[in-house]
Amino acid sequence: MAHGADARAFFFVATSPAGTRKLGVRAAANDRDLARQLREDRLLLLRAWRLPGSVTPAQRRVGLKDEAALHSQLSTLLSRGVPLTEALEVASSVLSPRAQRLLKQVREEVASGASFAQALARVEAFDDVAVGVYSAAERTGALADAADRLAHSASRRLEITQKIVTMLIYPAIVLTMSLVAGAVMLLVVVPMIGSALEQLDVNLPWYTKALLSTSQAIRSDLVTTGLVLVAAVALAMTFRRQVAHALRSLLLRVGAAADLQRTAEEARLFAVLGAMTRSGVPLADALRVAADALSPGPLRDELRRLQKDLVEGGVLRDLLEKSRVLPLATRKLLIAADRAGDLDQAFEALAEDAGKALDSKADRLLALLEPALLIVLFLTVGLLAFAIMYPMITAASSGIQ
Repeated sequence: MAHGADARAFFFVATSPAGTRKLGVRAAANDRDLARQLREDRLLLLRAWRLPGSVTPAQRRVGLKDEAALHSQLSTLLSRGVPLTEALEVASSVLSPRAQRLLKQVREEVASGASFAQALARVEAFDDVAVGVYSAAERTGALADAADRLAHSASRRLEITQKIVTMLIYPAIVLTMSLVAGAVMLLVVVPMIGSALEQLDVNLPWYTKALLSTSQAIRSDLVTTGLVLVAAVALAMTFRRQVAHALRSLLLRVGAAADLQRTAEEARLFAVLGAMTRSGVPLADALRVAADALSPGPLRDELRRLQKDLVEGGVLRDLLEKSRVLPLATRKLLIAADRAGDLDQAFEALAEDAGKALDSKADRLLALLEPALLIVLFLTVGLLAFAIMYPMITAASSGIQ
């Protein structure tokens, strides 16, 4: 199996029974394990190259969409008395091929005598939230209820992720248009106008000379330029998690984006805490898992301190009073819920409120981004056009005079 600390990422070339070639990236322990995985997909391995670094457990887990679908299917099947191994086999039919392979390993572990939670932990197919909830449910025999809560939690987290991704689509399109327009200007328009300027023997300003030199250098060696771009994309893909972390850290310093990120983290936090505490997981364990599910930042540090103090015998109400990261209204609500003994309901209510606030803030941020991105597009194309057109306008004016 390819789970465990020894998993590596491989770029492979394989062929299907029909003779078509397939390229891809997959995690495996070694070349032999990779060939075995591909044979299960009716593919024959031709070549494989190991990529730098190892595959972390987070990279081997199923996506939120598959997770929500699986928990939903398990809830329906288990509540009707279908045995777990059969339920896992049926549920795999609604998952992606990658998730199906992971779930097959889980099913094999369960069939060999492991509990469901132990199988998930060994295969590392799901995060600690699912492992903790199913572990608590197996002690009470309420697997169907646990699956239902996890399906609801995964769906809520998926909505948060999709909202952020949807919000980023428009900026990505505008930035792509800016890059394409700039490339067309550099490779097509600038050389044509540059030739006309040379024929006119115009005294060019420094920025126009720099633009013409850049265009000429790129056009003279398109192969090298293409290889550099491919290498840059490959590096970005290889270190995409580090790039994403750097971008996230940058966003946390920007007012509106930082506020949106904090709201998304709060929605994710309370969704996890609600699912785990309602399943009977101790609050200290739920806080540890929830903290690990968050991005690095003040909120995660605060949760870890809170969890540590709870383990050492602290009282939740007193610890919440000392918190300076959670909003005052949130702290008061949790303190009241702790006194009433319904923390799980408070967590779910806070998750709903944070989800609604996230929708509102995302819409406002997108409204601010639209004009800002149009300005970026205008500056990208406009500055290039100015650098090349201004000398022509100046030359024409001089000729008229």
